[in-house]
Amino acid sequence: MRLAAVILAAGKGTRMKSKLPKVLHQVGGKPMLGHVLDAVKKAGVEKTVVVAGFGADKVESYVGDSAEVVYQEQQLGTAHALLQAAGVLQTFPGNVLVLCGDTPLITPETLSQLVKCHQDKNASATVLTAKMQDPTGYGRVIRDDQGRVKRIVEQKDGTPEELAVKEINTGFYCFAVPGLFEALLQISSENAQGEYYLTDIIELYNRQGKITAAAVCDDPVEVMGVNNRRQLAAAEKELRSRVLNRLMDEGVTIIDPATTYVDSSATVEPDTVIYPGSIIEGNAKISSGCCIGPSTRIVNSIIGAGCKIQYSVVMDSEIGPDCSIGPYAYIRPGCRLGKAVKIGDFVEIKKSVVGDKSKIPHLSYIGDTIIGNDVNVGAGTITCNYDGKQKHITEIEDGAFIGSNTNLVAPVKVGAGALIGAGSTITKNVPAGALGVARGRQVIKENWRKR
Repeated sequence: MRLAAVILAAGKGTRMKSKLPKVLHQVGGKPMLGHVLDAVKKAGVEKTVVVAGFGADKVESYVGDSAEVVYQEQQLGTAHALLQAAGVLQTFPGNVLVLCGDTPLITPETLSQLVKCHQDKNASATVLTAKMQDPTGYGRVIRDDQGRVKRIVEQKDGTPEELAVKEINTGFYCFAVPGLFEALLQISSENAQGEYYLTDIIELYNRQGKITAAAVCDDPVEVMGVNNRRQLAAAEKELRSRVLNRLMDEGVTIIDPATTYVDSSATVEPDTVIYPGSIIEGNAKISSGCCIGPSTRIVNSIIGAGCKIQYSVVMDSEIGPDCSIGPYAYIRPGCRLGKAVKIGDFVEIKKSVVGDKSKIPHLSYIGDTIIGNDVNVGAGTITCNYDGKQKHITEIEDGAFIGSNTNLVAPVKVGAGALIGAGSTITKNVPAGALGVARGRQVIKENWRKR
């Protein structure tokens, strides 16, 4: 049976107190909507529709080609939101999952369980339910004497007896598309909130003699909706725990999971050790046998096997194998380090290439620079790459030795095997094998203090 999905993402999320649409707030390094889109895709959905409303332009920009976006101009309830997808799915020959864009913890396995229950029961509508100790705020699932779902009662409309029920509606559904959108037009807004509740379709189908069913979610955490910043933090903690547990099961050592943050989109290979206070973000890829941290941040970067990075930041760069970085180094976007490179303490590198076995041990700024193999850059070296209008390139060829406290004023080239005397300001190219010295002559004034 073919499967589509409609993700409801039109709400403003007033309790988030944000100009950003609620579904675009990030959890685990990705907008909540992104996690839901991933889950439906992995569950076998072939066509996805996102219903946007508040901040629709931002939602549409994020969704891109991954789904078709329709619009709910007025937020008149969940049934009204689903109805906006009629133009896209009216003739879809199969079933449709309906879920909310603020539920980033849902798993493909649970969605598949819901679809299987729906198909096994040959149902027109199947709701995913969960048992909660404190069901406050959720719609209650009311069953008949045979255990069949009769209706779903919202919190504001329930009687004391109904509100005592612990089984709740998670807001996840599976519907047979034939007849669905016609049924939505029959739903009334005569309730405490004056909205068109999607939950009312269960009672409507029962009156019409159609089959309704319920699948119970084993882990209520999966269906948690995020409505405020506290719940956002709770979802972040849960998702982070899942990622770290998966990594540890795959052979990664995490010294202190409570202080380690790895985005769900990051990759860490076995036999890597991650020390406390480390943050690995975006599409970072950490190869095997690395030591990361403590207190290190790696963003969208590729880290080669056997690297050691401590107390440092690496952003949008590629680090070759067996490199040593830190402590307190800053690798800015656009850098590419070769094999066995050493970047020491208080070194900043920007948009530069550093060849194999080259060393920049400490207290240097290297920007817009191409460094060859086996180069030694002394302490306090600065590439003066900006003339006030544009950036210029510095080239340092294989085997060169740059003395401490050197200024290289770009554009400039230091040839292979050249030596730069400490304290020099180099403004002209230095040929291969030459000595370059550019500093004022030392003057001694005897007895200067006495005079």
